[in-house]
Amino acid sequence: MAGENWTAADTRYNNMKYIRCGNSGLKLPAVSLGLWHNFSSAASFDSMEELCITAFENGITHFDLANNYGPPPGSAEENFGRIISSTLKPYRDELVISTKAGYTMWPGPYGDWGSRKYLTASLDQSLKRMKLDYVDIFYHHRMDPETPLEETMGALAQAVKAGKALYAGISNYDSRTMVKAAEILSSLDCPFIINQVRYSIFDRRIERDGLKETAAKTGAGLIAFSPLAQGLLSNKYLHGIPGDSRIAVSGQFLHESDLTDERISQIKRLNALAEKRGQTLPQMALSWILRDGAFTSVLVGASKPSQIVENISGVVNVRDFTREELSEIDSISS
Repeated sequence: MAGENWTAADTRYNNMKYIRCGNSGLKLPAVSLGLWHNFSSAASFDSMEELCITAFENGITHFDLANNYGPPPGSAEENFGRIISSTLKPYRDELVISTKAGYTMWPGPYGDWGSRKYLTASLDQSLKRMKLDYVDIFYHHRMDPETPLEETMGALAQAVKAGKALYAGISNYDSRTMVKAAEILSSLDCPFIINQVRYSIFDRRIERDGLKETAAKTGAGLIAFSPLAQGLLSNKYLHGIPGDSRIAVSGQFLHESDLTDERISQIKRLNALAEKRGQTLPQMALSWILRDGAFTSVLVGASKPSQIVENISGVVNVRDFTREELSEIDSISS
C-alpha cells in the first residue's frame, strides 16, 4: 500500500502523448484508465491503488468513472475516493477525473435516465463518494428517449455553472442527437468537449453513423470505451477460454457464445498481423483507434499493472499503419 508518503515519479510525463480534446483547451492522454471493471466492493484496495499509481506514473492523467460502476453501483467511485484521499490528493490538479449519470442508480422515477433532478442529485452523490469538490468532465451516460434534450443538457450546463464540473460530455450519443446536444450547450455557453462511445476493430457502428465526421464538425473530441472488445482483441482467447478470463469469471458482458470459431480465426489472424508490426494484439487494436486523429483517447481497463505499462508502451510513438495493413484489418474483421 502506497499511503500518504508516496511521491510520484519525476519521469511520469516522459513517455505519454497528450492530444487536444476537440477545439477545447483540454488535452487528454492517448491512453486513459477506465474504472468500469476491477474496482468493485470485492476488489483488493491495494491492487486498485497500485493500478492507479502505475497509470499516473506512466503518464495517464485521465481517470474515467460513472455513478453505476462497481458492483454494486457507486463502489468504484467510493474506492477511487479512498485512493484520492490516501495517495493522489496532492496531484489533484494534474488529474482529469470524469463521471457519468444516466443508468439506473436507485429505485423510483428519479434515479435513472436524464432528468434534471436525477443528474443533479447523482452528481452530488458522486462528488461525495469521491471526496471531490468538482469533476473535470460530467457526462450524460446515454440518450433518453423521453426527457427533452433541452432539460438534460440544461442540467449539464447547470453543473458547470455551479462549479461542480469543468466540462460537459455525452456518452453513447448518435450523430444526430450529438449535433442537437452541441447546439443546445453552445446556446447555454457551456463547454461541451467530448462524446464517449464504444469503438473497436470488431465494432464499427460509429463509422456507419458518421460520428467521426460529426465530432469534427461540432468541435468535440471522441474517446473510445471497450477498445479491446471486452478482451476479445487480446491474447487471452488464442487457445480457448482461460479460467481467469472475463467470459469464465463473469459472463455478464462477454459470453462463451461470442467466441465462435470464426471469431477465434479472426483473432489469430489479427494477432499475426500485430506481430509483424512488432506489437501485441491489444497494442495494435488501441493504435488502430488512434490512427487517424479522430479520437482523443482510448479507455483501457486493467487487472494488472503490467497490462497498463504494456498498452502504453505499444501505443505511444509507434509507426503509422500502411494502407495495406489497414486494408488487411478491414478484410479480417468484416
